[in-house]
Amino acid sequence: MKARFYAGAAALALFAGTAHADGHQPFAVGEGAFNWDSYNQIADAYDLSGQTVEITGPWTGDEKAKADKVFSYFTSATGATVNYSGSDSFEQDIVISARSGSAPNLAVFPQPGLAADMASQGLLTPLADGTADWVRDNYAAGQSWVDLGTYADQNGEDQMFGLFYRVDLKSLVWYSPEAFDEAGYDIPETMEELKDLTDLIVEEGGTPWCIGLGSGAATGWPATDWVEEMMLRTQAPEDYDAWVTNEMKFDDPKVIAAIEEFGAFARNDAYVDGGASAVANTDFRDSPTGLFSIPPKCYLHRQASFIPAFFPEGTELGEDADFFYFPAFADKDLGKPVLGAGTLFAITNPSEATTAFLEFMKAPIAHELWMAQGGFLTAHAGVNPETYVEDSLRAQGDILRNATTFRFDASDLMPGEIGAGAFWTGMVDYTTGASAEDVAKGIQERWDTIQ
Repeated sequence: MKARFYAGAAALALFAGTAHADGHQPFAVGEGAFNWDSYNQIADAYDLSGQTVEITGPWTGDEKAKADKVFSYFTSATGATVNYSGSDSFEQDIVISARSGSAPNLAVFPQPGLAADMASQGLLTPLADGTADWVRDNYAAGQSWVDLGTYADQNGEDQMFGLFYRVDLKSLVWYSPEAFDEAGYDIPETMEELKDLTDLIVEEGGTPWCIGLGSGAATGWPATDWVEEMMLRTQAPEDYDAWVTNEMKFDDPKVIAAIEEFGAFARNDAYVDGGASAVANTDFRDSPTGLFSIPPKCYLHRQASFIPAFFPEGTELGEDADFFYFPAFADKDLGKPVLGAGTLFAITNPSEATTAFLEFMKAPIAHELWMAQGGFLTAHAGVNPETYVEDSLRAQGDILRNATTFRFDASDLMPGEIGAGAFWTGMVDYTTGASAEDVAKGIQERWDTIQ
């Protein structure tokens, strides 16, 4: 696994040598590991001098700076100007501007819920014919991305409105390579093997898992991720989708079974650092520190790709910490599902240059240019993985490319009172002793009051 990180250092050196002299475009056209053919195809297809594409979205600060660099290559290829404005209040701003007739050409939505709402109100324009087929053919788990970008229009007819771009990954298990090597543990490739490893660690006197649900007013959300992961690994994607919309009730036996799959890990005193009673009271930011104790207080921690920000200072990825895919059950025949999130582009004010810009966003180069700046993952199957600036990102990209199903975090798609309320608190109640049946029933009763 260390080789992944050495390769990343080599990639950094390569890109460092291709920076533009003007400092605005960091990579010289035609150089490096990028797919410049896709750039040239855009340049040959469009002359948009004098035209402008207005975009708004949630990216601010460093993320805006990276996006601006990517968009500058559309300008150099086509002559069109791109004006991107980021806002911390994007969700409110885009609705106001769209309803007042002053919307930008494109909006970058941080999740599909608001996009679906605006599509149903006639505030979005469907993507070009053939986009769905293109996504199926060019994105890993392509049908998932078509589903996530398809919403009912104002007439109730499903159309594809969203083109996904940047992806976040949750389906990861973190561990210490040194601790694994010393104990002789292998990376599990199935859920059955993960459960066997959990039992083996206990048999050998260790504690398998670090789990913490504490997060201030948001306490409980890490457990919702666990349940979502288990829903994807025990039930069909269609069941997951029905659960998110409450077509399948929260107290359905399938949902209760997923909650209990989480409980098999979190409610077993022998499985969790500090015992089951510590799970609800341990802050999620502190929970992975047991991986790095000597001897280890735990060997495994399931959490999203952001968690290294809370590892002890000086922790080196690939050396002190690494990750593997939170595996699927071998006997369920559900492929390799992945849980995460992502941002999508949607048309709020169509124009010729807007259509061309979306063609650019479909090109591998538009993804690789951010991949090479860091902090970016994509499901685009046509990109060159060598353009990832870090090997940890490259490895996460591999997980996305191998996924057969991708689904959004369910709690983010549910009504706020459920996904950011009853679901969170219900998981705390379950972890501290309530039955899965009672918790699920309580969440469903709350949902019934907001129908």
